[in-house]
Amino acid sequence: MVTRPLIATLAAALLAACAVGPDHVRPSMAVPETFGAGQLAPDAPAPAPAPADGAFWQAFGDPQLAALVDDALVANHDLRIALARFDRANALLRGARFDQLPTIDASGRAASSRASADQAPGVPRGARDTDAFEAGIGASWELDLFGRVRRGVEAGRAEAAASADDLRALQVAIVGEVATAYLDLRGLQERLRVATENAGNQQHTLALVEARRNAGQDSDFDSARASAQAASTASRIPALEAEIAVALHRIAVLTGRTPDALRDALATARALPAVPRAIDPGTPADVLRLRPDVSAAEHRLHAATARVGVATADLFPRLTLGGLIGSQAGDVDALFGRDSETRLVALGIDWSFLDIGRVRARIAAADADAALELARYQQTVLRALEDTGNALARFDRAHDEDVELERAARDSARAARLARMRFEAGATGLLDVLDAERTQLQAEDAFAAGRTRTATGAVALYRALAGGWPQSLPTRETAAMR
Repeated sequence: MVTRPLIATLAAALLAACAVGPDHVRPSMAVPETFGAGQLAPDAPAPAPAPADGAFWQAFGDPQLAALVDDALVANHDLRIALARFDRANALLRGARFDQLPTIDASGRAASSRASADQAPGVPRGARDTDAFEAGIGASWELDLFGRVRRGVEAGRAEAAASADDLRALQVAIVGEVATAYLDLRGLQERLRVATENAGNQQHTLALVEARRNAGQDSDFDSARASAQAASTASRIPALEAEIAVALHRIAVLTGRTPDALRDALATARALPAVPRAIDPGTPADVLRLRPDVSAAEHRLHAATARVGVATADLFPRLTLGGLIGSQAGDVDALFGRDSETRLVALGIDWSFLDIGRVRARIAAADADAALELARYQQTVLRALEDTGNALARFDRAHDEDVELERAARDSARAARLARMRFEAGATGLLDVLDAERTQLQAEDAFAAGRTRTATGAVALYRALAGGWPQSLPTRETAAMR
């Protein structure tokens, strides 16, 4: 009769309770309406921009690149590590949610004891034996009047969301790294082709000079100069082959394979894939909304703010409602009988007001953590804008640079061809030929490097715009080892 009003009163108080501590509010920051760098020169025609929020690697039209990205999203070990962290955060969140519910346990006990003759003088031996049987179910429930448990669940939920964003951010990074390594590989293979062809041309010039020297038309000096230039060009080939091997190893490891696993599959040179002429960056606000690193920083700020409430709740009493219902009997047959019933209802109060100094210190530490996460969030926003602005600036005139480099490569090849023809006809000296061949090598190598730089710049811009990551998180099954 007494416990019912008590329970009703506590339930009403619990329903009316509020969580202490600050509520999370998204920080406001001044964000420009548009990015400063334009995509094209003011007088240039504006092509239709490619979307920045799709599977960007598909825009390159290279099935081999698309297959490598798919492999990396399934088998990359860094992603598997991030997935394990995501699973852990979700498990901790489920555990925190159970704190909002009563904790129920069951117990049982069977005992047989015998008192000594000194403890029970004059009592016969058999009468000193005592049997006891107990069984019961107990429950305890923290009455979350001041929101300590709720703030803890709120923090756990925000941490789980941050882990999901971390996983998405890593997906963006891994896809971007695979695409960059693949484009670097194709660019290096093109530069190797240029070096090999130029080395062949210079070997042809050297052979011609040697023949002319043997005929008495050229000197040993001319032969030495031609030989030195041919050797200098040939020395580029081993270095490029080494860089190609490094790129192959990087791609293989990113896709969860051993370093040499893709040597045969990617050894055949292929042209660099086409690069989108323009990429729509959207607005800075759009970028901040899409970037998972910004979202993760905000969720961690949310979690830190909620933990201030957890620490603040220790300023108030912690109430726990407990109960027990069971049965006790001296004989197993009497257990659960009417007269063996036991029960208990209790209200416990734990208040740390005598330890207020430590409580205040914990609150101050939680406030400092929240201030730290706020500064980290603001820094993440600024870095996201900087990252995007830098990528736009680099991509802005990359195509214009490629046009000029292509013209230089084409004209230098024509000049070298004419110089060799004039040299063979005796109309010019060897120095003009060597200079033209050296210029041809530099121009063609610069063009190949420039096209690679443009392609990887497009990838960097997609990454900055947070485009191209899958909309669903991988499951434990899809992330299993290959």
